[in-house]
Amino acid sequence: FVCGRFRTKQALSDSPPFPALVIHQSPFSPPSPTMGLASEGWRGQGRWLQLQSLVVRGIGVPLPLRGGRGGAGLVLPVGWGRCPGSCWYFLSTHTWIHSYLHRADSNQDSKMSFKEIKSLLRMVNVDMNDMYAYRLFKECDHSNNERLEGAETEEFLRRLLKRPELEEIFHRYSGEDRVLSAPELLEFLEDQGEDGATLARAQQLIHTYELNETAKQHELMTLDGFMMYLLSPEGAALDPAHTCVFQDMDQPLSHYFISSSHNTYLTDSQIGGPSSTEAYVRAFAQGCRCVELDCWEGPGGEPVIYHGHTLTSKILFRDVVQAVRDHAFTLSPYPVILSLENHCGLEQQAVMARHLRAILGDVLVTQALDCQNPEELPSPEQLKGRVLVKGKKLPAARSEDGRILSDQEEEDEEEEEAEATEQRRRAKQISPELSALAVYCCATRLRTLRPNPVPPQPCQVSSLSERKAKKLIREAGNSFVRHNTRQLTRVYPLGLRMNSANYSPQEMWNSGCQLVALNFQTPGYEMDLNAGRFLINGQCGYILKPACLRQPDTTFDPECPGPPRTTLTIQVLTAQQLPKLNTEKPNSIVDPLVRVEIHGVPADCARKETNYVLNNGFNPRWGQTLQFQLRAPELVLVRFVVEDYDTTSPNDFVGQFTLPLNSLKQGDSHIHLLSKDGASLSPATLFVHIRIQRF
Repeated sequence: FVCGRFRTKQALSDSPPFPALVIHQSPFSPPSPTMGLASEGWRGQGRWLQLQSLVVRGIGVPLPLRGGRGGAGLVLPVGWGRCPGSCWYFLSTHTWIHSYLHRADSNQDSKMSFKEIKSLLRMVNVDMNDMYAYRLFKECDHSNNERLEGAETEEFLRRLLKRPELEEIFHRYSGEDRVLSAPELLEFLEDQGEDGATLARAQQLIHTYELNETAKQHELMTLDGFMMYLLSPEGAALDPAHTCVFQDMDQPLSHYFISSSHNTYLTDSQIGGPSSTEAYVRAFAQGCRCVELDCWEGPGGEPVIYHGHTLTSKILFRDVVQAVRDHAFTLSPYPVILSLENHCGLEQQAVMARHLRAILGDVLVTQALDCQNPEELPSPEQLKGRVLVKGKKLPAARSEDGRILSDQEEEDEEEEEAEATEQRRRAKQISPELSALAVYCCATRLRTLRPNPVPPQPCQVSSLSERKAKKLIREAGNSFVRHNTRQLTRVYPLGLRMNSANYSPQEMWNSGCQLVALNFQTPGYEMDLNAGRFLINGQCGYILKPACLRQPDTTFDPECPGPPRTTLTIQVLTAQQLPKLNTEKPNSIVDPLVRVEIHGVPADCARKETNYVLNNGFNPRWGQTLQFQLRAPELVLVRFVVEDYDTTSPNDFVGQFTLPLNSLKQGDSHIHLLSKDGASLSPATLFVHIRIQRF
């Protein structure tokens, strides 16, 4: 075919009208009712024409067309059909995909089976739910022969790639020529509120995401490249700059929230569930930095780990220590804390100490760092690659005696009554060998908080049940916050939670508690919040607390945070390919609604939701705006939840994503949804517009 001369975007406004374009059409195929010129050849027989250069939106685009000899020539101006609603416009904006169609057509019969369609989607890096892909395939298979050909293929691609809301944004910045120059893309980035947006950044995005090589060479971005960018991690709601370690890691340990696990050894409930070293491996894989070892007397002189006085299975203490050695630093290089709940007698405590030293070697912290300021804890950076033991410390004057109060957690009255007399007697002793390993995390009880605290004891760690922690938050307020600027506090679930349910960690974080321990084996919104809190900073398990929770003389009280300082506005626009997760209703279609939850200080906690969209999980549209006034934005987590609306029963959970407000990007972005257990639901996404106004 014949095409006009190449012209750059900059020359468009000064150039004469485009010359005519001649496209050969197979004489063996009937006219397409949708005027899909390029795809007509898919119905005809013959060879692929040589790739030529087609003037589309002012750039040279390779377009392979199949045609027969003697095909009739159809002449039309290149400018014709550039209206966004025309079929020719659609094909011109997706011409890059035709070469992939040829490659995916494995038997070269110009027809696409569903298997070949799936191959095509993999080639172009389009992730699509199989259910939606096959449903769309069948809707486009008008000949009902399990093959797409000609206009059917074109219809499938058009419906697959159509994103009107993205096209609207693209056209707002690209103008009539329908391509983005680097300066126009920079304008979009600046309007998004992207920090440090530069022309070089815009050029880098074009070279990374533009699919058409000719456009890329001339630093132009087509609609396809723009869509690929917005669907990438860089176009997601999470600020890409926060996905690596970006926070100051040289402050004392007490200045960080530390990802912490309770009853880490359990894979199910704490009544009869199995214990496993794999549970520790999984916790480390989720960024956990403080794990619990519930240690009891075992046969053959070997301590075991299990949930005492229950039917949970037992694992050897030494096997858990080996798992720590092998897996603690696979995801994060920052220190791991072993929280020992010690129920062993003196002899097996000594065995525990020997195992810790022998298996962990130099990784184990056995003495204070040489350069360490005794007035404060060392930093995560100073303790990189090291393991700390949290346990009871013998007073120096009584180290020979070996008599001291237990380091077991302050269990509730109901659990204390269940303790056997012999176990209580043994737990009141600690061996000098094990005591020596408690260097920076010396377990102690926190009974009261004085308004003017005594000089800090940075190496002391208090363990509190959720009930006692809530009581201190309610009654001590700012004094508890100040205490947590200097010393570590560990909070754990009530023993009455027999099914290993969790409490909300947000209330504890509001007061600066660092080690907020949760049952990692139990999914739910509580673990969603935990995953969202530690999603950033390279998922290293350490998050620098806000300044108001680090200053020793802070006046912050989570119960009285002051007036609103920030307005968060979220426009929920659309969703894409939402899964149907309720297997009891296999034939029903999702009726999705979106709920946005704010988790922070009590005055900030709120939830608002959109209307539901009837029978559309593929591409539902809302266009609804939700707004929130925030008093302590630095502590806020934003949770996006999608549910399947039901009029007669509770809504079914579809997916969620949680992240800190301070890591939420402004402007237009995608939210990639996760399942109940935190697994990706790709390609399910929400598309939203975010505005954050601080005053």
